[in-house]
Amino acid sequence: MDRYIGLDVHSASCTAGVLSAKGKRLKETVLETNGKVLVEFLKTTPGNRHLIIEEGTHAAWLYEILSPHVQEMLVLGAPKTKNVGQKSDKFDAFGAAEKLRIGSIERRVYKRLGEFSTLSSLSKAYTNVMVDSVRVMSRLKAVFRSRGIPTGEGQIYSQETKEAWLKKLPTKMRPPAATYYLELEALLPVREQAMKDMLKESKRHRVFHVLKSIPGLGDRRVAELLPIVITPYRFPSKRAFWDYCGLGVVTRSSSDWVRTPDGKWQRAATIQTRGLNFNHNHTLKKIFKGAATSVVGQKRVQDPIYQHYLSLLDNGTKPNLAKLTIARQIASVMLSLWRSGEEYDGKKMKKK
Repeated sequence: MDRYIGLDVHSASCTAGVLSAKGKRLKETVLETNGKVLVEFLKTTPGNRHLIIEEGTHAAWLYEILSPHVQEMLVLGAPKTKNVGQKSDKFDAFGAAEKLRIGSIERRVYKRLGEFSTLSSLSKAYTNVMVDSVRVMSRLKAVFRSRGIPTGEGQIYSQETKEAWLKKLPTKMRPPAATYYLELEALLPVREQAMKDMLKESKRHRVFHVLKSIPGLGDRRVAELLPIVITPYRFPSKRAFWDYCGLGVVTRSSSDWVRTPDGKWQRAATIQTRGLNFNHNHTLKKIFKGAATSVVGQKRVQDPIYQHYLSLLDNGTKPNLAKLTIARQIASVMLSLWRSGEEYDGKKMKKK
Protein backbone atom coordinates (compact mmCIF):
# COMPACT_ATOMS: atom_id res chain seq x y z
CA MET A 1 0.00 0.00 0.00
CA ASP A 2 1.86 3.05 -1.30
CA ARG A 3 1.13 6.59 -0.22
CA TYR A 4 2.51 9.58 -2.15
CA ILE A 5 2.86 12.69 -0.01
CA GLY A 6 3.50 16.16 -1.37
CA LEU A 7 4.61 18.82 1.11
CA ASP A 8 4.37 22.50 0.22
CA VAL A 9 6.67 24.18 2.74
CA HIS A 10 6.58 27.75 4.05
CA SER A 11 8.23 29.44 7.00
CA ALA A 12 5.18 29.13 9.28
CA SER A 13 3.06 26.36 7.77
CA CYS A 14 3.24 23.29 5.56
CA THR A 15 0.40 21.98 3.40
CA ALA A 16 0.43 18.20 2.92
CA GLY A 17 -1.45 16.27 0.26
CA VAL A 18 -1.64 12.46 0.28
CA LEU A 19 -2.41 10.37 -2.81
CA SER A 20 -3.07 6.65 -3.17
CA ALA A 21 -1.22 4.48 -5.68
CA LYS A 22 -4.11 5.05 -8.14
CA GLY A 23 -4.03 8.85 -7.73
CA LYS A 24 -7.01 9.24 -5.41
CA ARG A 25 -6.79 12.17 -3.01
CA LEU A 26 -6.88 10.66 0.47
CA LYS A 27 -5.96 13.50 2.79
CA GLU A 28 -5.17 17.19 2.92
CA THR A 29 -3.95 18.97 6.03
CA VAL A 30 -2.12 22.08 7.18
CA LEU A 31 0.74 21.58 9.63
CA GLU A 32 3.07 23.81 11.57
CA THR A 33 6.61 24.03 10.21
CA ASN A 34 7.92 22.09 13.16
CA GLY A 35 10.10 18.99 13.03
CA LYS A 36 8.18 17.02 15.65
CA VAL A 37 4.79 17.84 14.12
CA LEU A 38 5.90 16.76 10.63
CA VAL A 39 7.48 13.53 11.88
CA GLU A 40 4.32 12.67 13.81
CA PHE A 41 2.22 13.29 10.69
CA LEU A 42 4.35 10.86 8.69
CA LYS A 43 4.14 8.21 11.39
CA THR A 44 0.34 8.39 11.36
CA THR A 45 0.22 7.90 7.58
CA PRO A 46 -0.04 4.13 6.94
CA GLY A 47 1.66 2.19 4.17
CA ASN A 48 4.87 2.76 2.22
CA ARG A 49 5.41 6.51 2.38
CA HIS A 50 6.93 8.36 -0.60
CA LEU A 51 7.58 12.01 0.21
CA ILE A 52 8.42 14.91 -2.09
CA ILE A 53 9.21 18.53 -1.28
CA GLU A 54 10.36 21.46 -3.40
CA GLU A 55 13.86 22.87 -3.18
CA GLY A 56 14.04 25.88 -0.86
CA THR A 57 15.38 27.28 2.38
CA HIS A 58 14.04 24.42 4.52
CA ALA A 59 14.82 21.58 2.09
CA ALA A 60 18.12 20.41 3.61
CA TRP A 61 16.74 20.49 7.17
CA LEU A 62 13.55 18.65 6.23
CA TYR A 63 15.47 16.01 4.29
CA GLU A 64 17.67 15.39 7.32
CA ILE A 65 14.81 14.92 9.81
CA LEU A 66 12.12 13.35 7.58
CA SER A 67 14.02 10.94 5.31
CA PRO A 68 14.48 8.29 8.08
CA HIS A 69 10.67 8.04 8.41
CA VAL A 70 9.81 7.36 4.75
CA GLN A 71 10.69 4.70 2.21
CA GLU A 72 11.59 7.34 -0.38
CA MET A 73 12.15 11.09 -0.25
CA LEU A 74 12.87 13.38 -3.18
CA VAL A 75 13.61 17.08 -3.45
CA LEU A 76 12.08 18.63 -6.54
CA GLY A 77 14.06 21.29 -8.38
CA ALA A 78 12.42 24.69 -8.73
CA PRO A 79 10.28 24.88 -11.90
CA LYS A 80 11.79 26.75 -14.85
CA THR A 81 8.57 28.58 -15.68
CA LYS A 82 5.92 30.10 -13.46
CA ASN A 83 2.58 28.38 -13.07
CA VAL A 84 0.08 30.33 -15.18
CA GLY A 85 -2.93 28.29 -14.07
CA GLN A 86 -4.46 27.84 -10.65
CA LYS A 87 -2.02 28.39 -7.83
CA SER A 88 -2.37 27.57 -4.14
CA ASP A 89 -0.60 25.56 -1.47
CA LYS A 90 -3.10 22.74 -1.99
CA PHE A 91 -2.49 22.57 -5.75
CA ASP A 92 1.27 22.66 -5.24
CA ALA A 93 1.22 19.84 -2.68
CA PHE A 94 -1.00 17.50 -4.71
CA GLY A 95 0.81 18.46 -7.92
CA ALA A 96 4.16 17.45 -6.48
CA ALA A 97 2.70 14.20 -5.13
CA GLU A 98 1.24 13.39 -8.56
CA LYS A 99 4.60 13.99 -10.25
CA LEU A 100 6.20 11.57 -7.80
CA ARG A 101 3.46 8.99 -8.36
CA ILE A 102 3.71 8.94 -12.16
CA GLY A 103 7.48 9.53 -12.27
CA SER A 104 7.41 12.81 -14.21
CA ILE A 105 10.06 14.62 -12.18
CA GLU A 106 12.35 16.53 -14.52
CA ARG A 107 14.99 17.70 -12.08
CA ARG A 108 15.93 16.27 -8.70
CA VAL A 109 18.16 17.92 -6.11
CA TYR A 110 20.63 15.69 -4.29
CA LYS A 111 20.48 16.34 -0.54
CA ARG A 112 22.27 13.36 1.00
CA LEU A 113 25.37 15.04 2.45
CA GLY A 114 26.50 12.11 4.60
CA GLU A 115 29.96 12.59 6.08
CA PHE A 116 30.40 15.98 4.36
CA SER A 117 27.61 17.82 6.21
CA THR A 118 30.02 19.86 8.38
CA LEU A 119 32.32 20.57 5.44
CA SER A 120 29.32 21.72 3.38
CA SER A 121 28.43 24.36 6.00
CA LEU A 122 32.03 25.57 6.28
CA SER A 123 32.41 25.70 2.50
CA LYS A 124 29.26 27.81 2.14
CA ALA A 125 30.46 30.15 4.89
CA TYR A 126 33.83 30.58 3.15
CA THR A 127 32.14 31.23 -0.21
CA ASN A 128 29.85 33.87 1.29
CA VAL A 129 32.72 35.67 3.05
CA MET A 130 34.77 35.51 -0.16
CA VAL A 131 31.93 37.07 -2.15
CA ASP A 132 31.52 39.81 0.46
CA SER A 133 35.22 40.69 0.42
CA VAL A 134 35.41 40.74 -3.39
CA ARG A 135 32.34 43.00 -3.49
CA VAL A 136 34.00 45.47 -1.10
CA MET A 137 37.20 45.39 -3.17
CA SER A 138 35.22 46.16 -6.32
CA ARG A 139 33.49 49.10 -4.64
CA LEU A 140 36.80 50.47 -3.38
CA LYS A 141 38.38 50.14 -6.79
CA ALA A 142 35.38 51.83 -8.39
CA VAL A 143 35.91 54.91 -6.19
CA PHE A 144 39.43 55.41 -7.58
CA ARG A 145 38.44 54.63 -11.16
CA SER A 146 35.58 57.15 -10.98
CA ARG A 147 38.19 59.86 -10.41
CA GLY A 148 40.50 58.64 -13.20
CA ILE A 149 43.13 57.23 -10.82
CA PRO A 150 44.84 54.02 -12.11
CA THR A 151 44.79 51.31 -9.43
CA GLY A 152 47.27 48.76 -10.70
CA GLU A 153 47.04 45.07 -9.84
CA GLY A 154 45.66 44.97 -6.30
CA GLN A 155 47.95 47.70 -4.99
CA ILE A 156 45.14 49.73 -3.45
CA TYR A 157 44.01 46.98 -1.07
CA SER A 158 47.04 47.02 1.21
CA GLN A 159 46.41 48.55 4.65
CA GLU A 160 50.03 49.80 4.79
CA THR A 161 49.56 52.07 1.75
CA LYS A 162 45.97 53.07 2.57
CA GLU A 163 46.78 56.64 3.62
CA ALA A 164 48.87 57.29 0.52
CA TRP A 165 46.04 56.15 -1.74
CA LEU A 166 43.44 58.19 0.13
CA LYS A 167 45.48 61.35 -0.44
CA LYS A 168 45.16 60.84 -4.20
CA LEU A 169 41.40 61.25 -3.95
CA PRO A 170 39.54 64.58 -3.76
CA THR A 171 38.44 65.50 -0.26
CA LYS A 172 34.78 64.70 -0.91
CA MET A 173 35.63 61.15 -2.06
CA ARG A 174 37.84 60.19 0.88
CA PRO A 175 35.09 59.33 3.44
CA PRO A 176 33.46 56.55 1.36
CA ALA A 177 36.86 55.12 0.44
CA ALA A 178 37.88 55.14 4.10
CA THR A 179 34.65 53.31 4.97
CA TYR A 180 35.41 50.61 2.41
CA TYR A 181 38.95 50.28 3.78
CA LEU A 182 37.52 49.70 7.28
CA GLU A 183 35.09 47.10 5.97
CA LEU A 184 37.85 45.34 4.03
CA GLU A 185 40.13 45.38 7.08
CA ALA A 186 37.44 43.55 9.05
CA LEU A 187 36.59 41.04 6.31
CA LEU A 188 40.06 39.82 5.31
CA PRO A 189 40.88 38.14 8.66
CA VAL A 190 37.42 36.55 8.67
CA ARG A 191 38.01 35.19 5.15
CA GLU A 192 41.37 33.78 6.17
CA GLN A 193 39.87 32.09 9.24
CA ALA A 194 36.98 30.70 7.20
CA MET A 195 39.44 29.12 4.77
CA LYS A 196 41.47 27.60 7.64
CA ASP A 197 38.34 26.07 9.16
CA MET A 198 37.26 24.66 5.80
CA LEU A 199 40.68 23.14 5.04
CA LYS A 200 41.01 21.69 8.54
CA GLU A 201 37.68 19.89 8.21
CA SER A 202 38.40 18.71 4.64
CA LYS A 203 41.71 17.11 5.63
CA ARG A 204 39.85 14.77 7.97
CA HIS A 205 38.56 12.88 4.93
CA ARG A 206 40.84 10.38 3.23
CA VAL A 207 39.54 11.21 -0.25
CA PHE A 208 40.85 14.77 0.19
CA HIS A 209 44.45 13.52 0.01
CA VAL A 210 43.61 11.37 -3.03
CA LEU A 211 42.09 14.20 -5.05
CA LYS A 212 44.72 16.69 -3.95
CA SER A 213 47.31 14.69 -5.91
CA ILE A 214 45.62 15.54 -9.23
CA PRO A 215 47.37 18.37 -11.13
CA GLY A 216 45.49 21.66 -10.88
CA LEU A 217 43.39 20.63 -7.88
CA GLY A 218 44.86 22.30 -4.80
CA ASP A 219 43.65 22.27 -1.20
CA ARG A 220 40.98 24.94 -1.63
CA ARG A 221 39.49 23.51 -4.83
CA VAL A 222 39.27 20.01 -3.38
CA ALA A 223 37.70 21.32 -0.17
CA GLU A 224 35.01 23.14 -2.18
CA LEU A 225 34.50 20.16 -4.48
CA LEU A 226 33.90 17.45 -1.86
CA PRO A 227 30.58 18.66 -0.38
CA ILE A 228 29.17 19.29 -3.87
CA VAL A 229 29.98 15.95 -5.49
CA ILE A 230 29.57 14.00 -2.20
CA THR A 231 29.92 10.62 -3.93
CA PRO A 232 31.13 9.68 -7.43
CA TYR A 233 28.50 6.96 -7.70
CA ARG A 234 25.79 9.60 -8.23
CA PHE A 235 26.88 9.81 -11.86
CA PRO A 236 26.48 6.82 -14.20
CA SER A 237 29.21 8.02 -16.55
CA LYS A 238 31.80 10.72 -17.02
CA ARG A 239 29.60 12.42 -19.63
CA ALA A 240 26.81 12.80 -17.08
CA PHE A 241 29.35 14.37 -14.73
CA TRP A 242 30.54 16.73 -17.48
CA ASP A 243 26.96 17.92 -17.94
CA TYR A 244 26.62 18.47 -14.18
CA CYS A 245 29.82 20.56 -14.24
CA GLY A 246 28.76 22.60 -17.26
CA LEU A 247 31.40 20.99 -19.49
CA GLY A 248 29.01 19.08 -21.74
CA VAL A 249 29.07 20.18 -25.38
CA VAL A 250 25.66 20.68 -27.00
CA THR A 251 24.64 21.66 -30.54
CA ARG A 252 21.81 24.01 -31.43
CA SER A 253 20.14 24.54 -34.79
CA SER A 254 16.86 25.82 -36.20
CA SER A 255 14.82 25.35 -39.40
CA ASP A 256 16.44 21.97 -40.09
CA TRP A 257 14.12 20.78 -42.89
CA VAL A 258 13.29 22.15 -46.36
CA ARG A 259 10.95 20.88 -49.06
CA THR A 260 12.49 19.65 -52.31
CA PRO A 261 10.98 20.40 -55.78
CA ASP A 262 9.34 16.95 -55.84
CA GLY A 263 7.53 17.69 -52.55
CA LYS A 264 9.69 15.65 -50.19
CA TRP A 265 11.28 16.89 -46.97
CA GLN A 266 15.06 17.06 -46.88
CA ARG A 267 17.41 18.03 -44.05
CA ALA A 268 18.84 21.47 -44.79
CA ALA A 269 22.53 22.30 -44.58
CA THR A 270 21.99 24.58 -41.58
CA ILE A 271 24.80 25.86 -39.43
CA GLN A 272 24.75 24.18 -36.01
CA THR A 273 26.14 26.27 -33.19
CA ARG A 274 28.09 24.45 -30.51
CA GLY A 275 28.33 25.48 -26.89
CA LEU A 276 28.27 24.26 -23.29
CA ASN A 277 25.13 23.20 -21.48
CA PHE A 278 23.38 25.94 -19.47
CA ASN A 279 21.93 23.94 -16.55
CA HIS A 280 24.92 23.08 -14.37
CA ASN A 281 26.70 23.62 -11.07
CA HIS A 282 28.58 26.90 -11.44
CA THR A 283 31.05 26.21 -8.62
CA LEU A 284 32.22 22.95 -10.18
CA LYS A 285 32.63 24.61 -13.57
CA LYS A 286 34.78 27.30 -11.97
CA ILE A 287 36.86 24.66 -10.14
CA PHE A 288 37.66 22.50 -13.17
CA LYS A 289 38.24 25.38 -15.58
CA GLY A 290 40.51 26.94 -12.96
CA ALA A 291 42.35 23.62 -12.58
CA ALA A 292 42.88 23.46 -16.35
CA THR A 293 44.22 27.03 -16.32
CA SER A 294 46.65 26.08 -13.54
CA VAL A 295 47.90 23.04 -15.48
CA VAL A 296 48.48 25.13 -18.59
CA GLY A 297 50.17 27.92 -16.64
CA GLN A 298 52.50 25.64 -14.64
CA LYS A 299 53.86 24.05 -17.86
CA ARG A 300 55.02 20.80 -16.26
CA VAL A 301 56.39 19.12 -19.37
CA GLN A 302 56.53 15.67 -17.77
CA ASP A 303 52.87 15.69 -16.78
CA PRO A 304 50.73 13.68 -19.28
CA ILE A 305 47.78 16.06 -18.91
CA TYR A 306 49.95 19.00 -20.00
CA GLN A 307 51.41 16.85 -22.80
CA HIS A 308 47.86 16.18 -23.94
CA TYR A 309 47.24 19.93 -24.04
CA LEU A 310 50.34 20.46 -26.20
CA SER A 311 49.32 17.66 -28.57
CA LEU A 312 45.91 19.27 -29.00
CA LEU A 313 47.55 22.56 -29.96
CA ASP A 314 49.86 20.78 -32.40
CA ASN A 315 46.85 19.18 -34.07
CA GLY A 316 45.30 22.60 -34.69
CA THR A 317 42.84 22.81 -31.79
CA LYS A 318 42.16 26.34 -30.60
CA PRO A 319 43.67 27.13 -27.18
CA ASN A 320 40.29 27.76 -25.52
CA LEU A 321 38.88 24.45 -26.80
CA ALA A 322 42.07 22.63 -25.79
CA LYS A 323 41.73 24.04 -22.27
CA LEU A 324 38.12 22.86 -22.17
CA THR A 325 39.27 19.36 -23.12
CA ILE A 326 41.83 19.45 -20.30
CA ALA A 327 39.11 20.55 -17.85
CA ARG A 328 36.98 17.59 -18.90
CA GLN A 329 39.96 15.27 -18.54
CA ILE A 330 40.69 16.51 -15.00
CA ALA A 331 37.02 15.98 -14.10
CA SER A 332 37.16 12.42 -15.46
CA VAL A 333 40.39 11.66 -13.57
CA MET A 334 38.86 13.04 -10.37
CA LEU A 335 35.81 10.82 -10.73
CA SER A 336 37.92 7.74 -11.47
CA LEU A 337 40.40 8.22 -8.61
CA TRP A 338 37.62 8.91 -6.12
CA ARG A 339 36.06 5.58 -7.05
CA SER A 340 39.30 3.62 -6.93
CA GLY A 341 40.87 5.38 -3.92
CA GLU A 342 44.26 5.56 -5.66
CA GLU A 343 46.37 8.70 -5.84
CA TYR A 344 47.28 10.29 -9.16
CA ASP A 345 50.16 8.59 -10.99
CA GLY A 346 51.45 10.29 -14.13
CA LYS A 347 53.10 7.09 -15.35
CA LYS A 348 49.81 5.21 -15.41
CA MET A 349 48.18 8.12 -17.19
CA LYS A 350 50.92 8.11 -19.79
CA LYS A 351 50.39 4.40 -20.50
CA LYS A 352 46.67 4.94 -21.01
